[in-house]
Amino acid sequence: MGSSLSHFLLLRHSPVASAADPGLGDLPESCVASVMVYLEPSEICSLSMVNRSFRDASSADFVWESKLPVNYGLIIDTVFGAVDENDDNENFPNNLCKRDIYSKLCRPNYFDGGTKKVWLDKGTGRVCLSISANGLAITGIDDRRYWSRIETDESRFHSVAYLQQIWWFEVDGEVDFPFPAGSYSIFYRLQVGRASRRFGRRICNSEHVHGWDKKPVQFQLSTSDGQQASTQCYLKEAGKWKYHHVGDFIVTGSGATMKVKFSMTQIDCTHTKGGLCVDSVLICPGEFTERLKRF
Repeated sequence: MGSSLSHFLLLRHSPVASAADPGLGDLPESCVASVMVYLEPSEICSLSMVNRSFRDASSADFVWESKLPVNYGLIIDTVFGAVDENDDNENFPNNLCKRDIYSKLCRPNYFDGGTKKVWLDKGTGRVCLSISANGLAITGIDDRRYWSRIETDESRFHSVAYLQQIWWFEVDGEVDFPFPAGSYSIFYRLQVGRASRRFGRRICNSEHVHGWDKKPVQFQLSTSDGQQASTQCYLKEAGKWKYHHVGDFIVTGSGATMKVKFSMTQIDCTHTKGGLCVDSVLICPGEFTERLKRF
């Protein structure tokens, strides 16, 4: 469809057409909108600037409904609370057109006490969900001898959990969410060492880093319909935020919620480990996996 978009835009600026010849502005709005259904959201936005007819066509509800998840209404109810068409919701007005609904869902929307946030990928309309360290069950998190919470602008949630030293390392979580049908991947976002700034430069403090080279960290996931996955790896490269792949799961229907549980453990008590920042857990479409593995 990218070549079709380029052709449309070239026609707009063609010096050959005379004023008496039919132009793009003569195309029926409904015809233009029917074509836009097959375009990517970014292409629709580009075409909306061609002329008034294209701009009006780009606002058609059926165009943007085709870009929304099939169960977007269930997602809205889960994140913002039930939206009654006769009763305005304070967080999600019931009179939004489909384009505005798409735009609002593409922005990060916090829920569950601010410990989780969900958004649609602007280019694909696929659902992404992130759970903060505050939304995870971390063994020993309330004991200042082991863990502390650090505010930082390097986190989507503006704070991370920092491990100083512990024998039994375990970070669990779960989410019950109406994921649209598709494949999904789960990642823990971690950093070995503690980053800070000195004279405007980012530096990494590796004072507490130890134990991660002795045994690998175990990652596991399970779903309410019986899917399971596991992997393991050694934590390396101090000072860099890394996405560690837990595994993948598949959602076959879009009419109900799916509970997903995940864990990260290193429970060999023959040695201590420390110096690790836990930021969040990311659940994203499976096609994003290779992109995230490069970070």
